This record gives sequence, structure tokens and C-alpha cells, in this order.
Amino acid sequence: MRKKLGLLSLGLGILLAHPVFSVVAQVTPKSRPSSTPTQPQLQLPVEPEVVETPPPLKFLRLSQNCRPRHACLGWDTQLFWGGKGRGKAGDRWALVRAIDHSLRYLKTPTAMRAYENYPVEGITRDHVIRSLVRFRQLVVNSKSASQLQDAVRREFDVYKSVGNDNKGTVKFTAYFAPVYKASSVRTAEYKYPLYGLPADFDQWPTPHPTRVELEGKDALLGKKSRLSGLELFWFRDRLDAYMVHIQGSATLKLTDGRTTSVGYAGGTDYPWTSIGKELLKDGKLPLNKLRLPEVVSFFKSNPKEMNNYFPRWERFVFFKETNGRPPHGSIGVPVTPERSIATDKSLMPPGALAIVNASFPYPTSNGKLRYRRVSRFVLDQDTGSAIKTPGRVDYFMGNGDLAGRRAGVTGGNGGLYYLLLKE
Repeated sequence: MRKKLGLLSLGLGILLAHPVFSVVAQVTPKSRPSSTPTQPQLQLPVEPEVVETPPPLKFLRLSQNCRPRHACLGWDTQLFWGGKGRGKAGDRWALVRAIDHSLRYLKTPTAMRAYENYPVEGITRDHVIRSLVRFRQLVVNSKSASQLQDAVRREFDVYKSVGNDNKGTVKFTAYFAPVYKASSVRTAEYKYPLYGLPADFDQWPTPHPTRVELEGKDALLGKKSRLSGLELFWFRDRLDAYMVHIQGSATLKLTDGRTTSVGYAGGTDYPWTSIGKELLKDGKLPLNKLRLPEVVSFFKSNPKEMNNYFPRWERFVFFKETNGRPPHGSIGVPVTPERSIATDKSLMPPGALAIVNASFPYPTSNGKLRYRRVSRFVLDQDTGSAIKTPGRVDYFMGNGDLAGRRAGVTGGNGGLYYLLLKE
């Protein structure tokens, strides 16, 4: 408020000064005759100020004597958990498969184009490939978290995301692949459809039709929709269908006994709108109740509110049947539970090796969730309509109900780091 009053005072001062200045400017000494210029005076055009966007990653020099180990980057005990008779096995081989998926992508023409003009000096497609090949060897041959951590800190350079504040603060969320009941035919019970991608979608003029124009406020526009005939599957619960739009993929248990899956095929050109924030703005939910479980509970208790809030996210997503294929990321490879992340692919290096340092919920023996800060090796293999700027990461939690519970309560700030082999 003090700043506003100061600016207001300054503005009034300028306004009061202008008339005085005009009178003075019009008074000229009599001894100085006026002259008329013989040629019009040309004003040089003012070039617009160029605002340089800082690179999304900054080189970070690591100390080689970080203590305690568990607080240092690269301490990833989940790789080496358990084993025979010692509890839950680690996911080392899942990480190896995720690395192989990235290496497969990096050999494609798509990857070559993606790295042609990457904005951070020294990060090239060839450098990323060599880094992944060496890191794969270290993962396979390391006997413990400490051995892998030492090797990575010795052999790799680290680049830190500048985050959303140019100081490295990154907001984390999580996503998952849900499992829902559905029908391959419309019935009185199963009446909310998922749609396939229109054959002429590339020729649709912009702005695209909104969600409400394509499916209606109640999602039952049916034969009146321009998408009529493109229905893939029907859901009993409108909320389930909407959640598939948000997550981008799902496993479907069909009423005829089959199990199949759907994946992202395309979407209309509208930005992400957070329905949770819309509920907050309207006073329907308080700030401390904006996590996914509370939002879902609100709509289950107030189903008519779906007609009001769901159309506010104007983007509409199209799907294709994937016949049980695992969920794939935006770079065209499978995403791996707790080893794949989604970032803004206009800024971050696709397919590259990274470390996330953030808090995630883990199940306890009594069925509850407990948060734990982790330093986790991941591959950057996906993106999302809500994942923009260097300050956003979406962490793939996995498939099914438990992954959904965990994803729904994931949130908070952390750090994102990319690893590249020292030259």
C-alpha cells in the first residue's frame, strides 16, 4: 500500500508539473528570432529493448566431501532395497530399462531435431547418449547406493534447473495411470464417452472448439457433437472419464471381461486450468483441501457441480486404444514408475538423465502414507499441458489405486538436476 501511495503522489506531481512546463516552453526571448526549418526533422526509430531469457540450466560445482551421504545428491537407496528374504526388492533393473528407452529415442530423427538448437552450451544429443551409456554401466555394476553415488559425483557434471525463481525452486506434482471400469458399447449405465482423434484434426481452424462445445456441459452431447461416431469407450462415472483426460492414459477393465488400455492421441489448443484453484476461487474448498483426494471427494458429494467446473478446462483430449501397452511419454517411449518425469520439453533436454530431490509419499505397514525426502535418478521422458517453465516437474508414480493415492497427495518444492559425463 505504501508503494502504491508513493506512485500515486509521483503521478500527481508529474500531472501538476506539465501545465507549468508548457507555459515556460512557449515563452521565448524577443531578441531571438524564430526560424522555420527548411526540411522536416526525421526521428530515428527506437529499437525495442531485447530481453534475454536466462538459460534453463546452470552448471553446478559439487563438493566431493558431502556429508552426511544421505543428504547428498545421488543417494538413491531404492535401487538396492531388499532382495531374497530381505524385504521389497530394489528397482535397479527398472531404471536400466528406462535408460534403454531413452537411448532408443535418442537415435531417432525426432531427437536429432530436438537437440539441434538446445539453448545450454555443452548439452548435445551425442553428449546425452554417452552419459546414459556410462551411467547404465555404473548402475549395473555398482553394489550399493554409496558406490554408485561416489562414481556419479566423480564422473559426471551437474546442471541445475533455474526453477521458477531463478534460484532453483521447482514445484513438484505427480501423475499416474488409473484403472477404470468401462464398456465398449453405450448402455444406459455406461454413457460418458472417450473420443478418438478426428481424421481431419490437423485442418481444424483455431481457436479450436472448447470442451463444452465438443461434449456439452453435462458431457452428453452425443449425436449433436461433431465427434459423434468417434466414441472409443464409455464410462459409468463422468469423473472417471474426466480423470483420464487429466492423466492422459488408463487401463480399462471392460464389462465383457477384457482388459485394454488407452493413450493420448492429441488435444485441442487450450492451456491447463486447475479445477482445484477454481474451487478455491469460488470458496467451495479451502486452500488446505486442494489435493486430488479432496477434489474428487467434493465432486462425488456434489455431482451437479461437474457441469459448472469441468467445462472451465477448455482443452479436450483425444485417445487411441493401446491394447494393454504401458503408458508412453511424449518422446514416444514407455514411462517407468518412479523413474520417469515430465518437464517442459521446449526447455529441458528430452531423454536425458536427471536427479529429482523432493519429498514423496510412501506407504507404511499400516496402509497410511508417509513423506520421505529422496534423491532419485530419473529419465526425462514426458511432458504435459500444465508443465511449463523450468520450475515444474511431474513425477510418474505408476499404475493403479496406490499410485493414484500417492500421486494425489504429491506436491511441494524441490530441486531438479541433470547429469552429463565430464568431458
